[in-house]
Amino acid sequence: MKTQNTWIPHSLLKGILSSFIIGSGVYLLSPHLPLSNSILLGFVVGILLANLIKIPADFEPGITFTSGKLLELSLLFLAFSINYQNIRSLGLNSFFLLAITIILVLLLTLYLAKKFNCPGSTGWLVGFGTAICGSSAIAALAPFVSKSKEDTGIALAVVNIMGSLAMLILPLLIPIFGYSPEEMGILIGGSLHSVGNVAGAGYALSDQIGETSITIKLARVAMLSPSLILFNYLVNSKSKKSWKEYLQLPWYLYGFVGISIVVSLLPIPVALIATMETLGKYILTIAMTAIGMKISISKLLLSGKKGILFGILLFVIQLSLLLVFIHLF
Repeated sequence: MKTQNTWIPHSLLKGILSSFIIGSGVYLLSPHLPLSNSILLGFVVGILLANLIKIPADFEPGITFTSGKLLELSLLFLAFSINYQNIRSLGLNSFFLLAITIILVLLLTLYLAKKFNCPGSTGWLVGFGTAICGSSAIAALAPFVSKSKEDTGIALAVVNIMGSLAMLILPLLIPIFGYSPEEMGILIGGSLHSVGNVAGAGYALSDQIGETSITIKLARVAMLSPSLILFNYLVNSKSKKSWKEYLQLPWYLYGFVGISIVVSLLPIPVALIATMETLGKYILTIAMTAIGMKISISKLLLSGKKGILFGILLFVIQLSLLLVFIHLF
């Protein structure tokens, strides 16, 4: 009888290795392609592989494992960018504005997902990703509301497509209306999906707008845990769960909170934070590649069309709410 010397079960090894090899290739290739986002590119490559060649059945358990666990792990790396000392500098008015915007977008997500008849949990995931921080927010919510990796993959694709397009459009559009640098920072940081999208759009206008945008964005990311508790309750309110069950967060969110507190209290080297952010993007690229390898194009076309329309609507609503609050306050 053979003994296994590896801590990874042999049944998962093929799928894990294939996901890492393909995802790593995508990550290395993406900087050399124009307007390429490694996270979205990994998803596309994964889908093409799944639909152009037949992936052997013994690869599937490892691919499923990679798509779930690495998606969760990527949240820990995002936490290195959260510093509550910087967020405190926003002031009470800006933080209150952001909190109200997030709550309204989450409530509208529940209402409009039903009206749009979004397949499965796609609408909920797209809405949560739009309100908070794109891919990472979807990774945090998925275990609570979705048992389908396809729904998760479609939602991830939608927020990455929307974020990339908005990153290009907003810097061209909002200066036309004569907003102040602080107001433009609020609009960019309060609406775009990922930290990378916000940095790209904000610093394209000026360093001042870029810094304001990032601070606003990180305040949204810092609201991930309370928003997850709220949205989980709203989605599952008809279940027979006790209130304590809604407050139970998965291990990676406790890690997220813990790391962000350490970063806020201790002087962490800038180089270390940059390294952690790079590792997070690399891990998320592999996870997205694995998710793509589990999706059929026919399902993507059916669900993705509604998901993209839903994502556009929610993004416009979120941006409109920010504009209203800016003019009111």
